[in-house]
Amino acid sequence: MGREIHKDTFTRDDQQRFCQRLNEQLQALEARLAQPGFSSGPATLGAEVELYIVDDTYCPAALNESLLTDMSHPLLTEELNRFNLEVNLSPVAAAGAPFQAMGNELNQIVGKLREHASSHGADIATTGILPTLDRTHLEPTFMTDRPRYRALANGLTGAKGGAFSVDINGIDSLKMLSDELTLEGANTSFQVHLKVPAERFADFYNAAQLITPLAMAVAGNSPTFLGKRLWQETRIALFKQSIDDRHPATKNWRQPARVCFGHGWVRKSALELFAENVALYAPLIPYVFDEGPPFAELSLHHGTVWSWNRAVFDAGKDAHLRIEFRALPSGPTVTDMMANAALLIGLTTTYADKIQGLLPAIPFNYAEYNFYRAAKDGLTAHILWPQSGQHGVRETPVKEVLSNALSDAAAGLRMLDVASDEIASLMSIIEDRLATGQTGAAWQLHQLQKFGGYGGESATLRRMLIRYMENSQQGLPVSQWR
Repeated sequence: MGREIHKDTFTRDDQQRFCQRLNEQLQALEARLAQPGFSSGPATLGAEVELYIVDDTYCPAALNESLLTDMSHPLLTEELNRFNLEVNLSPVAAAGAPFQAMGNELNQIVGKLREHASSHGADIATTGILPTLDRTHLEPTFMTDRPRYRALANGLTGAKGGAFSVDINGIDSLKMLSDELTLEGANTSFQVHLKVPAERFADFYNAAQLITPLAMAVAGNSPTFLGKRLWQETRIALFKQSIDDRHPATKNWRQPARVCFGHGWVRKSALELFAENVALYAPLIPYVFDEGPPFAELSLHHGTVWSWNRAVFDAGKDAHLRIEFRALPSGPTVTDMMANAALLIGLTTTYADKIQGLLPAIPFNYAEYNFYRAAKDGLTAHILWPQSGQHGVRETPVKEVLSNALSDAAAGLRMLDVASDEIASLMSIIEDRLATGQTGAAWQLHQLQKFGGYGGESATLRRMLIRYMENSQQGLPVSQWR
């Protein structure tokens, strides 16, 4: 979705030409992926981090274009809402100290951003959903003025034929209708990338799907939205519902949701995921590039289907395949995000070698169940976890599964030649979180209660956010916050 387009309304001819391009590019992609050794070589990592800009009252500040102009940084870009920015970190080799390298770069960029923001009376927050966000910040005037965002809004609302419905239940309940795409922009994420060989893509991707609920449970950082205490990772429910373009007329069968965990285990190749998106989802932005990079239309369309783990085909000079892990929230600290990334990457690498033997014991709908239970309940979730030699299915506390899986994560990182001291440091952060039970979400909810009981008061949310940002900027892992 980051590719620039130059119009936001489309004709039937645009649709036909775009669909033709998709079919042609799918065939070309099949040939590329079939090349011997495609996407082989040393593993590399990357990440994208979405940020909130807040004013001196700790409410969203619509300053993304001003800060982009001030910074003029090649790794910094706007996001859908005017109070968000995204940092695209430089790719790094997995061997050595990749998480330290990414963390150092992120700290440097965010530090400079904070300096520029301060000249506008603003600051930067790393959190999955800003606690002080309210309905006034979701008005259309807060959407970044770019053709691709207008086109996306037009496509989604046109397909829906009415307002988007949000219905989320947690400690509190939230029911609302909205016509605005800005609702989706309330979610800020930490998206991790792992380059994988084409011939082993299915194993790596299926492993990523299996283990993502574990990382989700220990990384929750979005417990509130519009003053309501909802899921430990409310982003998951909010993102899906806020752009659910499925028409209510199809009640006898369910159209596929554009934000989804997936539709089944990958059988052989990454091509299945691209072909699935072309076959199941009508184009939202049928923009045909007169001059563009290879696979531009396929990339654009693929970016309008938001799988929580996404296959990425990079058609650049060093063409390769990646898995983009999209489920983690931004924050609470850079250190916490790097530990979350290490857990994801390490577990995926280890379980890629185990996954074929485990799939008979974990039907895909069980993996999907685990994902939503972890998002809702965090470290108190119970999940359906495959066991070698099992006879029957039983629920297991996710904390128990995670405690046993830390050694697997460390082993996977060693397979990638990550330095032993980096592995020990990052895994100890996850271990401490498990021991204390204190994720970003748990800390926020505890603070709201600690301030004398909570009934949705904006002043209490602001007070909590002030303490959150003070702790976040000090850099201590969230398990050590008081």
